[in-house]
Amino acid sequence: MLKGSTLKALDVRILKPFIEIRGFQQHFGSIANRSYITFNDLRNKNRRYTKKELVGYSMQDMYDVVSDVSNYFRFVPYVKRSDVHSQDNSGFKADLIVGFPPLNEAYTSRVSLNPPQLVRSECHDGRLFNYLLNEWRFSPGLKDIPDSCVLDFKVTFEFKSLLHSNVANIFFDLICDQMENAFIQEVRRRNGPPSIRSHVLTSRRS
Repeated sequence: MLKGSTLKALDVRILKPFIEIRGFQQHFGSIANRSYITFNDLRNKNRRYTKKELVGYSMQDMYDVVSDVSNYFRFVPYVKRSDVHSQDNSGFKADLIVGFPPLNEAYTSRVSLNPPQLVRSECHDGRLFNYLLNEWRFSPGLKDIPDSCVLDFKVTFEFKSLLHSNVANIFFDLICDQMENAFIQEVRRRNGPPSIRSHVLTSRRS
């Protein structure tokens, strides 16, 4: 039985055989040098990540890429397959397969659209997740720079298994950052360089 209020982050080195991706290797080193994972973290199956960022692309530019779920497998890290079906006026359903060591998940999400302000993806019936929400909101950016907007990115989920939650806790920040950056890079590929440099306004993890 675990005792005390903290578990030293170095103790997660038993998972190192799973870490073959260079980004994970770099992130693992930063975790080892970081302070501590709290005991409460290890008992919590819920995870939440929010980020507000000013970017040098228009709301429409960002919306077009984030809503292009059928092509996620081409540019979003860890997405192995993305099929869209059951389309209606408010959105569609999407079957996705997501894999990153040592977890893999196939699930169906309901994607709600409100162009160009909102893309919301929600799943309640995954094998690994009790609940999974990805939400992107876009609002006007700088008044004198029309090709800019503020994006609010949110990921919230609850694992069925405490073990899976603890594994994901190690890589959670890295995965969220990589996924968000992949969308920005895809917007750049489609539309060219940004009008301004991106600025993170707020960022929170729990």
